[in-house]
Amino acid sequence: MELEVTNLSGEASGKIALNEAIFGLDPREDILQRMVRYQRAKARQGTHQVQERSDVKMTGAKMYRQKGTGGARHHAKSAPQFRGGGKAHGPRSRDHSHDLTKKFRALALRHALSAKAKAGALVVVDDLAASEPKTAGLKGQFGRLGIDNALMIGGAELDGNFRLAARNIPNIDVLPVQGINVYDILRRKTLVLSKAAVDALEERFK
Repeated sequence: MELEVTNLSGEASGKIALNEAIFGLDPREDILQRMVRYQRAKARQGTHQVQERSDVKMTGAKMYRQKGTGGARHHAKSAPQFRGGGKAHGPRSRDHSHDLTKKFRALALRHALSAKAKAGALVVVDDLAASEPKTAGLKGQFGRLGIDNALMIGGAELDGNFRLAARNIPNIDVLPVQGINVYDILRRKTLVLSKAAVDALEERFK
């Protein structure tokens, strides 16, 4: 498949042939859903924890005598039903991550790229670079390109001026090509790839 290449000023600068095995798949939602779930689970800290019965500092003495009170039998005041008692079956610190094979993760990335290409939400630019780190100027260029919500993927090294200028623009994420991932692709409306990023992806999946 062929796609028009533009520069950041919105001017056409040729065409590029995209690999059908990377950008021309019929995207499957189940693969994308599993990959997003994998990423979000892996990002969870898992540090949620409450004090359980053994963690509560209370006396272990019997609250009151067994018989003759007219009330229920009780022992320790640290039981969950009492104020200040330990939580029953509360959350514990744990690792929420689960495994997906390397081949599956690579397949999911190709399906995400193909989903953007199929939706017409893929833009290829010749280079992600700015002459100076000015947010206003870069925002104007994005306006001419019709970009207001996008993930922008550069080459292995990001241009410093471009990165600084883009970081204050809402709904714009900038990543080097080695940081490309399914979740960030899907959470933004448009995917913008530099020609260096396209070459790196085709080299990665060849």
